[in-house]
Amino acid sequence: MTREAIVSAVIGLVLITQPVNAQPKDQSEREAMYYRYLEFASYIKGGSIEPHWMADRSSFWYAEGVPANTVIYKVDPQANTKVPMFDTVRLRQALTPVLGHEPPYQGLPFEEFTFVDEREMAVKFTVEKNENKPSFWSVSKNNEFIVELDTYTITKALALSEAEKNRSAPLVVRPGEHMHEVLSPDGRSFLLIKDYNLWLRSTYDGRVEPLTTDGIQDYQWDYFHWGEATRIWSPDGFKLVLRKEDWLKVPKIPIVHWLKPAEEVEWARFENARAITDGPAPRIELFFLDILSKRQIQIDIGDDPDQRILILGWQSDGSDLFFLRINRQYKTLNLMAANPATGATRVILTETHKPVVMNWWEFAGGTRLFTLLKDSERFIWMSERDGWRHLYLYDLDGTLIRRLTEGAFPALRVVAVGEKAGWVYFTAHGDQQRPYDTHLYRVDLRGKGFARLTEAKGLHDIHFAPAKNFFLDTHSSVDRPPVVELRQADGKLLQTLSKANIDALKDVQWRPPEEFVVKAADGKTDLYGVLYKPYDFDPNKKYPVIEAIYAGAQFSEVPHGFTHPHGLWNAEHAQALAQLGFITFVVDGRGTPERGKVFQGVVYRNVGRYVIPDHSATLKQLAETRPYMDLSRVGIFGHSSGGANTVRALLIAPDIYHVGVAIAAGFNPYEDDNLRLVQNLKGKLLLIAGTNDLNVPFSTTMKMVEALIRAGKPHDLIVLPEQPHFFTGKSFTYFLESVRRYFQEHLKP
Repeated sequence: MTREAIVSAVIGLVLITQPVNAQPKDQSEREAMYYRYLEFASYIKGGSIEPHWMADRSSFWYAEGVPANTVIYKVDPQANTKVPMFDTVRLRQALTPVLGHEPPYQGLPFEEFTFVDEREMAVKFTVEKNENKPSFWSVSKNNEFIVELDTYTITKALALSEAEKNRSAPLVVRPGEHMHEVLSPDGRSFLLIKDYNLWLRSTYDGRVEPLTTDGIQDYQWDYFHWGEATRIWSPDGFKLVLRKEDWLKVPKIPIVHWLKPAEEVEWARFENARAITDGPAPRIELFFLDILSKRQIQIDIGDDPDQRILILGWQSDGSDLFFLRINRQYKTLNLMAANPATGATRVILTETHKPVVMNWWEFAGGTRLFTLLKDSERFIWMSERDGWRHLYLYDLDGTLIRRLTEGAFPALRVVAVGEKAGWVYFTAHGDQQRPYDTHLYRVDLRGKGFARLTEAKGLHDIHFAPAKNFFLDTHSSVDRPPVVELRQADGKLLQTLSKANIDALKDVQWRPPEEFVVKAADGKTDLYGVLYKPYDFDPNKKYPVIEAIYAGAQFSEVPHGFTHPHGLWNAEHAQALAQLGFITFVVDGRGTPERGKVFQGVVYRNVGRYVIPDHSATLKQLAETRPYMDLSRVGIFGHSSGGANTVRALLIAPDIYHVGVAIAAGFNPYEDDNLRLVQNLKGKLLLIAGTNDLNVPFSTTMKMVEALIRAGKPHDLIVLPEQPHFFTGKSFTYFLESVRRYFQEHLKP
């Protein structure tokens, strides 16, 4: 996946969570409810906290009720107490004469603060920010104050406190002047890319100086891959690890800017699906760079020009750098260590699995595979070598000490290691009856004492205290809103800190989705999904049916918590569409992750054989016990891989699926033969594509359109000019409207 594709994806995922405002004035009651459900998350208040850990590494504070009635609580897990951090009335009274007027709202006039003394009895805060100015100018010195918590004496923060004067960090920090700046560990410099080269910008006075001068277009310095920017600085802040990428032999694709006064063509770097097997791929070089001498030391990553690299991080003393290396077929994975003084490398361990070790998306999250222990002599490695991802303890020379976990379930992530007590805490799908529920587990470094620490069904998001003696457990299920609990490291419940309020959902007559289990097309494998009904559901009526599909190997789409992290594309959009008078559902068939290697790997190089049969089998089984589902009116929609699967559903199961909306659909000749099956189309098909898509180029949609024309098949097409893979702004709203109208017109709820 290219850097541009990652940026596009991140921006898209942020934008699709924004409210949809462009609602037609002449909407029906059902359409009004549809728009309200598109903003489902806005009806949920509370049920989440952001802890700010204090000096004892166990206590923390968090803000609640922002912005109108802000309260900041201090939680002491040792004493199991939760009390307001500030006397709100007293602080507001003390602040009024200093400001010259009463602070706004009723609660605290700020949501964040910093301690200015080691006793944590004085804090600095800001009030009445100017939000119309850039971020680094938005705080005027006249709006910064210090309050002594024992006396509530307030002074203006016109001068730096003694604690701040004694810090080693510089005095002035102005982030945001350049995109993707990365702050050094000592806070003295920002790293940035400019004119294909690396530069440092001083946080003290803003001076910019070059670190490299040898970068050119398409053979340039980079650090935008897979979150690597957070891991490129050495612990002492004097060295960097960076990649240089050679794209000179990689074909480019044209992006036509049709909306310019005169059309312009931009040639964009693109590593397409063919490059996985036989096309030119970018050649990666890895370097250590000393920021004082500017000396470059090339890291020996091997002779294979066709490989991917993922930087994992540094040894605590900076003596080693750890990274992953995988070949372009994703069949052989190496954990590597590099010497910053020489660039010499060694292979710590190798994983070779059939058909592949992992897919590209899993490689992007490869940092979860490796957890270095504080003794700097051992690490925990996650491997799927027996078909299930589990934990293994290794020496740094690559010697396996022991296996820590086993069983027919996948471990997901190591969230903490309490080395004093010898416990490893990790999340996993360990409930055989509910295999997608995420729970917290622990096992000791001897491989003993395996236990589950959380109880409630659904998803558990875990946040450990730095001291590793307590954790916050935020959990929910599809029918239960989020709750935040404070627990001891052994799982003992101390107190509930926050519960989500969903009273507002009564106004939209919300009903929980129905979880279901069906069999795959093989008649043996269990598949899990959710089904949504209209707010005014009547079991005696007949409803048309819509399936929301993704079915890619990157992530599962069925929600198992109260909200869904992937936004509106599938699950939440399906819930909104149901309010128009449809029955909608989402299911994860074979080939999707989180169910082990066999479940996911069955579709390798054979997506077309299994995906739609699994999904159509689901549809038929659901209707067998739900007579209100009208199988004479069935629609399907999806984005990206889901778009390709939408088209495929209409082509290989034309008597089951009648209407499809394929969004940014990728048609990969190595995975399916949709283009050769277009003569099978019977139903209504709408293709929606952006012209600036660097994940799925616009040309792929044009190839499908041409195939449909040659086959004489009527179809509909919406082109969104200048839009990337994830649509933005008014085009996003237009896309949503188009999906709604198409299903209403052709399925007639």
